[in-house]
Amino acid sequence: MMTQKKQLKQLSKYFLAVLIAIFYNCSGFLEQEPGSQTSITELLDSTDGVITALNGAYHDLESNVRGERYATYADMQAGNITFTPTETGNNTGQITVPFNIENVYNFTDLADDSNLDGFYDDCYDIINQTNLILEYVDALTDSNDNIKNQIKAEALTIRAYTHFLLSQVYAQNYGFTSDASHLGIVYNKTSLTNGITYPSRATLAETYTLIIEDLTAAINNYSNTLLLDGPTYSYFNKVSTQALLARVYISKNDWQNAYDLANEVILNSGKTLTPSEDYIAEWEKPDVPISEVLLEFSIPRDSGGTIGGSLSSSYGYTSTTDYADYVASEDLRNLFEPNDLRGQLFLEANLPTLINGELEDRQYYFTKKFQDNPGFVAIRLSEMYLIRAEASLGLENLEACKDDINILRNRANATLLTETTDLQGILLQERRKEMCFETQYLFDLARFQQNIIRGTDCVSQTCNLNYPSGKYILPIPNSNIELNSNLQQNDTY
Repeated sequence: MMTQKKQLKQLSKYFLAVLIAIFYNCSGFLEQEPGSQTSITELLDSTDGVITALNGAYHDLESNVRGERYATYADMQAGNITFTPTETGNNTGQITVPFNIENVYNFTDLADDSNLDGFYDDCYDIINQTNLILEYVDALTDSNDNIKNQIKAEALTIRAYTHFLLSQVYAQNYGFTSDASHLGIVYNKTSLTNGITYPSRATLAETYTLIIEDLTAAINNYSNTLLLDGPTYSYFNKVSTQALLARVYISKNDWQNAYDLANEVILNSGKTLTPSEDYIAEWEKPDVPISEVLLEFSIPRDSGGTIGGSLSSSYGYTSTTDYADYVASEDLRNLFEPNDLRGQLFLEANLPTLINGELEDRQYYFTKKFQDNPGFVAIRLSEMYLIRAEASLGLENLEACKDDINILRNRANATLLTETTDLQGILLQERRKEMCFETQYLFDLARFQQNIIRGTDCVSQTCNLNYPSGKYILPIPNSNIELNSNLQQNDTY
């Protein structure tokens, strides 16, 4: 165990050295590559070393998506989130936007100092890690084909997933142009060890083609071999990769493929929807995810079991003097019918709030999804029903769309649909209610090409945004553009 920890620490050190150079700093590469090259080769010439590297990629991926700036981004921008008042001090009761995300929330993010620049750089660091793994795995002499194929499958999936996240944050939705010929992202399939390059951004159509190629190859390589310790739901497998591919296809408006993949997962994943009678209790469990989860990136723990961080740092509530910054907006809270179980997934607290110069108790709604020690819920079965419903709508099978919406409404004890009118609007609202705080809603609005309309508790300089707008996406950090003149900035930045 100590050897593995030492290897992981060493690997992180050398991946950091690679990252310093990866976005195209030639002099940095020349200074650092010879030493790094030798150490990477020594580490990745054994199966244990490659699996340690894969574990490191998962560790960095979990940290990147769990971070406050990404984890709250899609819900905050689209109006699902508002903010709590300051607990103590001279500003007690005052509601202010957390400094870390202030520019993003106000739609004034800066290319020179983006609130999410760390997310961008860390994504490409993770991608570089997977590329190194993929470049070394075939040469392993102390392994067998099942292990090699499983390593490839998980590395390919992490690479595709990370590129997909980047495409959602930094590229307009697939339907933004009729043929998706608008800017996508740089899709990186080789590590720095293969030489320095100065790539341009692919079109979004090309980006999606590469994502789908990686995920399809991954699905074909899975051998159901367990490589890493810990809960199996913490790592990609064939089922969760199929579910991810269904998400990619629905984002691409590829109705038939989205339907087929979502249907495959629903029928053959071995998972069932968490039943009504367990739904609230399952979300409230302190250390394990809801039973229908297909992938949750578990929180890091040290050898003594102490957690290294969880989503409760953004959404948690302990007492009236100890709580996190992010709560449900009134707009979101008011969507739920009185009997809808999902409306019970809010922890209500009265907090002293400065109103017209006086402190008054005001009610706030903390999500119960991410209290105690929650991991990052990446994919769960409910989403597959929503994807299948949306794909059915695209295929003009309105009854099938209605039926899948009703499956989730029935589980939630909400009113069932009896007609097929305005299914698109209903479906979007159903996604908002079912998937709130799960990093989806902004991307749903963009895909449905809907305006951003925040409620009365919005505290931004700009509360609404009409689609289309360049502010539906963020700027490429200028530090990367300065290193690579071929890297084109997004419009309006």
